[in-house]
Amino acid sequence: MAEVVVVGAGVGGLGSALALARTGHRVTLLERDDTPLPADAAGAFAWDRTGAPQVRHTHAFLARVRNLLRDHHPDVLAALLDAGATEFDILTMLPDDMDRTELIDDPDLVMLSCRRTTFEWVLHRCVDAEPHVTLRDGSAMASLVGEPAAEGRPAKVTGVVLADGTRLDADLVVLAGGRRCPVPDLLAPLGVTVTEDVEDTGIVYFSRFFELHDGAEEPQQSGPVGGDLGYLKFGIFRGDNRTYSITLAARTNDGELRSRLLDPATFMRAAREIPTTAPFADPAVADPISSVNVMARLINRHRKFTTGDGLPLALGVVAIGDAHTCTNPLYGRGCSLAMVQAQTLADLVADVATVGAAGELDLTAIQTAYEAASERDVFPWYQASVAQDASTRAEAAGDPGGDDDPLRGLLRDGVFPAARRDPVVLRAFLRLFNLLDPPESLMTDMDIVGRIMSTYQERDSRPPEPPLGPRRSELLAALA
Repeated sequence: MAEVVVVGAGVGGLGSALALARTGHRVTLLERDDTPLPADAAGAFAWDRTGAPQVRHTHAFLARVRNLLRDHHPDVLAALLDAGATEFDILTMLPDDMDRTELIDDPDLVMLSCRRTTFEWVLHRCVDAEPHVTLRDGSAMASLVGEPAAEGRPAKVTGVVLADGTRLDADLVVLAGGRRCPVPDLLAPLGVTVTEDVEDTGIVYFSRFFELHDGAEEPQQSGPVGGDLGYLKFGIFRGDNRTYSITLAARTNDGELRSRLLDPATFMRAAREIPTTAPFADPAVADPISSVNVMARLINRHRKFTTGDGLPLALGVVAIGDAHTCTNPLYGRGCSLAMVQAQTLADLVADVATVGAAGELDLTAIQTAYEAASERDVFPWYQASVAQDASTRAEAAGDPGGDDDPLRGLLRDGVFPAARRDPVVLRAFLRLFNLLDPPESLMTDMDIVGRIMSTYQERDSRPPEPPLGPRRSELLAALA
């Protein structure tokens, strides 16, 4: 039985603690905030999490993480459903005139509708119930402890020092402190240089949560739950217990629109100008239960933890979630990818090939395999996020109301209309969106490519697609 210290009790840290403890290893989970666990999901929405201010922003729990819980931790999935989360069968959104014959993989296309605070609250309760987990609230890590790198030998982390000077020894330290976790600074004293690639997303996003009135029904959703107007991205995200959120994302250089969306009343007026969000911003349907939450300084970031030969830079330490790789949170992939990494690590630690008879870990084998899996399962989504944000950053350098780029044109005139009429393209798109297929899947399956390009070639001979919302000048005029 190995000793594991997990630093950070967000989704990645909680998922790591749960999965690792269930392999039979002892886990100490460090949480910098000293705040009592709320009594219910409603209380969790007001949870004082100064170390994780993003918890009251919009989050998506994609089919990838729902299926992971179904297959590995069914009790956690059941607890989430008992707490008010719901399973959302995406294929119920198929247009009425589209063939609804169920295919063999369709049961996997189910998302989890849940607020981030509820997800963490349930996960926290499940972790608390694990006999091999010790949770230390109000315990911030100050530094790592270990042996510095030497000629022909990597550094080795052997524990952590807390802010109060307490030392905790560990066979493995898991850094799950989120996107603000200073991983390179923590490893530098051990002679380890962690390189990182960072790209600005080019957006700032604004979210507001709502709760349906008693007796009110959630507006019927037909078509996409989000979209891109060029100057503004928007989305509807279902929550738990009759809640949902509206998110609007403006360009970082569009100071005029950004300042207006900060005002709650103006945010509501803007949401009512967009056909997709308008029914959800109707005061007769739901009341706001939050102010307008803003999230800025959003980045895509990938950190490299191996040498050119694929070997670990430092033994005894791994990073999880945003501490390892950040993607634009607007795409809703972060929580799912963090849980994937947590389960991957636990599976490797449980593998008899990497654990000796006395319970000691083969750190080189575990970490080499873990980083290879992250390169396969996580890094492509970082690349996809960078590519998706590239046009936003380019446009942000010029006129905020600039014209569409070719990629957006292909999506608008090829992918989206094909998905609206072709169940094969729709399923392929939904599987990609939910991390079930790799990001390049739409462009590497020649059948899918042919269907998309056939639709794209017909763009001039079919009626124009209805606009997803007003032009920037029209929206600003409506908000004046």
